[in-house]
Amino acid sequence: MRMMRRLLCWSAGLAMSAAVGMAAAADKPVITIGYVDGWSDSVATTHVAAEVIREKLGYEVKLMPVAAGIMWQGVARGKLDAMLSAWLPGTHGAYYEKMKDKVVNLAINYPDARIGLIVPEYVSANSIADLQAQKDAFGGRVVGIDAGAGVMIKTDEAIKQYGLDYKLVASSGSGMIAELTRAENEKKPVVVTGWIPHWMFAKWKLKFLDDPKKVYGDTEHVDTVANPCLLYTS
Repeated sequence: MRMMRRLLCWSAGLAMSAAVGMAAAADKPVITIGYVDGWSDSVATTHVAAEVIREKLGYEVKLMPVAAGIMWQGVARGKLDAMLSAWLPGTHGAYYEKMKDKVVNLAINYPDARIGLIVPEYVSANSIADLQAQKDAFGGRVVGIDAGAGVMIKTDEAIKQYGLDYKLVASSGSGMIAELTRAENEKKPVVVTGWIPHWMFAKWKLKFLDDPKKVYGDTEHVDTVANPCLLYTS
């Protein structure tokens, strides 16, 4: 319900901005929103927001599944009007610093987001620092998502900083979940890149590995970011 209220507030704010900037337009424009297919939170919040905008505000909405980097570039260049999946200040910090003069941060959608390495509660490892000693058990692999994701960039850094002789395997959100499902069914060790909010924490008993070096940073927020033209087009 809290997320729904935030989405409704975001939609209302977008409508007010659009009404001011586009009052002279004869027809309502199509609003194009980017999201990352395979990121459950990105898919869910974007599709819910799209329905709110269509049903309550009367705008046509086009949804575009793209990679994280392309999503940021799309909003900055005006190919996309907005996104609801900006992880700040850490995960997407590099994207934001590069493009902050070309985008507008409208609102925080989710305040207590987190990324990191995740394992089932039944494994004995509690810290990223424990992984090297258990390399054989984990097969020397960290199961990741799409290569351009912020959590993948941070995981590359974590492998180096913790001196892990592990391979980061790029996959997709659904591919990562498939690996986790197999491991859970067989009660085998597995380490995956993950984040909150995500439905997998409701399905299985999982834990974040402690990150004493703070490679993944602290809690973050997931924001709505738009191209300025969405707000100020006349």
